[in-house]
Amino acid sequence: MIRRILPIALLVLPTAALAQTPADTPNIVVTGAGLGLPPGTAAYGAVILDRARLQDSASGRIESVLGDVAGFQQFRRSDSRSANPSAQGATLRALGGNASSRTLVLLDGVPMADPFFGYIPFSALVPDRLSVVRVTRGGGIGAFGAGAVAGTIEMASATRDQLPTLSASAFYGSRNATEIAASVTPDLGNGYVSLSGRWDRGDGFQTTPVAQRVAATVPAAYDSWSTNLRAVAPLSATSELQFRATVFQDDRTLRFAGADSRSQGQDASIRYIARGPWQVDALAYIQARNFANVVISSSAPFRKSLNQRNTPSTGLGGKIELRPPVGADHVLRIGIDTRFATGDMVEDAYNASIASNPVTFRRHAGGQQQTSGLFVEDDWTLGRLILTGGLRGDRWTITNGFYRQVNATTDAVSANAYADRSGWEMSGRAGALYHASDALALRAAAYSGFRLPTLNELYRPFVVFPITTQANAALQPERLKGAEVGLDLTPVPGITLSATGFYNRLDDAIANITLTPTTRRRGNVDRIVAKGVELTAAARLGDLNLSASYAYSHSSVHAPGAAFDGLTPAQSPRHAASATIAYGPATGLTLSTTLRYVARQYEDDLQSDVLPDALTIDAIARLPLWDGARLVVRGENLFDAQIVARNAGGSMDLGTPRTLWVGVSFAR
Repeated sequence: MIRRILPIALLVLPTAALAQTPADTPNIVVTGAGLGLPPGTAAYGAVILDRARLQDSASGRIESVLGDVAGFQQFRRSDSRSANPSAQGATLRALGGNASSRTLVLLDGVPMADPFFGYIPFSALVPDRLSVVRVTRGGGIGAFGAGAVAGTIEMASATRDQLPTLSASAFYGSRNATEIAASVTPDLGNGYVSLSGRWDRGDGFQTTPVAQRVAATVPAAYDSWSTNLRAVAPLSATSELQFRATVFQDDRTLRFAGADSRSQGQDASIRYIARGPWQVDALAYIQARNFANVVISSSAPFRKSLNQRNTPSTGLGGKIELRPPVGADHVLRIGIDTRFATGDMVEDAYNASIASNPVTFRRHAGGQQQTSGLFVEDDWTLGRLILTGGLRGDRWTITNGFYRQVNATTDAVSANAYADRSGWEMSGRAGALYHASDALALRAAAYSGFRLPTLNELYRPFVVFPITTQANAALQPERLKGAEVGLDLTPVPGITLSATGFYNRLDDAIANITLTPTTRRRGNVDRIVAKGVELTAAARLGDLNLSASYAYSHSSVHAPGAAFDGLTPAQSPRHAASATIAYGPATGLTLSTTLRYVARQYEDDLQSDVLPDALTIDAIARLPLWDGARLVVRGENLFDAQIVARNAGGSMDLGTPRTLWVGVSFAR
């Protein structure tokens, strides 16, 4: 318990400095938010998840809430309790799944992807700490635009008016699961501090189907905690300084006894916001991450076969965005940003067939990469018509790449030092939004973008029995071109309907390419083409709220001469849908039910390993007990549908079964 409490105590120390912030004027208003959205944002058809929805999830996990946006997916159909952390990449629009993120995920403007792997630490992103999430499907530019080939997920921390001074919750769930969270948000001077923490653990469920279980098979136990400090202090009546620090650790056991993983992180950022005539958004951040993972042989005698014992990585970055006063009809954004990532992997391979389980090889691999960009974008309002457009230029480098293997018996060394690479990428986007009437808005957009391969994709091979996937240090950046048209309809107040048709082409797409039945290799395929339709609807009818989302995506791989030419890319369902009905009167019982459906998809590029479709229903109910206190009952996958999360050569992992929770929450 001490190791969980100590980070919270350390994070409290900076609050003393904030308490000394003098009051400039009585009318200072501190928001803790970023700059307002430009008027042309709606041209790109974003989906908004508000705070009420973020707090109304049966699982209490952000990746589950993101499932409200049809087309959002991770590499696996597992959440951050039972998936390998390194497989938690995020993507949109069925552009093909791999463990890295094709979607740019930001929190308060800071990229969240792991500097080495590219996965998202979902367990550290607690919905209660957030104000809003905006999901934009399709390529984007702006700050940190490199990497947004499938879209952008922008999360914003909760603002002072949304945060109670004190809140706490405690839950007990199926399979001896517990979840404890608390936050305190005092006002200090003209600013405020919010300190929060969450600890959740569980004995876990059996991810292995009954027919595949052996003596070494164990449930997917998990134990994770995170603490978050956010401080906001005014510098003047129109400017403020925002600081955020997060410390997290996530331990999981996957499939076999001893197959343990651990991911850790210490992130910090500082941000300056000015809302005067010259608007400014400037930030700097640092990320220190690590990952360890033990692989157990998937055949008797089930001993250790690989120990990925250390994968330290560091991310550094920052941006400056200016919005000069250029007239009431224009919102001009000019900025620069940079991201630097360095990381390496240290692992030992073992001979599991010998009782002493000796080390056979010691491996070390890693490298560095940097992306620096300049962007400019303008939104021009012409009556009912809004035009928006921007350009971005990026200089990227991949340097100091290496892979070294030492034979533990003979000390023989095989090593590769890879040539440094660099290049320039130009990307842009343009859109138009026309308000044909108060009830109808028409929009169109076109865009381009790119993503560098991660250090993991370049240099780290991995094994998920019975498949070995090789790294590829020669991978080229992915490049996207796309276009879409859509409409937003408000037939009556409180009801909104949206439809979007899109065409996206991802050139040099990075995929896991099958070489033999048990060997794959990362490589660039000619292109992936995804086209389809996205529908969303929302209605507020008194105390009843309804929302729904559906995505039809027809994706295909173009790889002349390859066996998978013309096939659907791996991890790309053709249909996905979500619907939520919530009843929330001002007082009394509140209820919410969510239905989600994902169609059949394939684990591999040759469409030999099928993941069947899945339909799940979640629900949550809250009953007021006394002032500020509520009894909460939650249910995940209520009808216990079987979710096949992984199917590699017939070796399967299952997703979350029926899980029930009961607990209390308090907020004042």
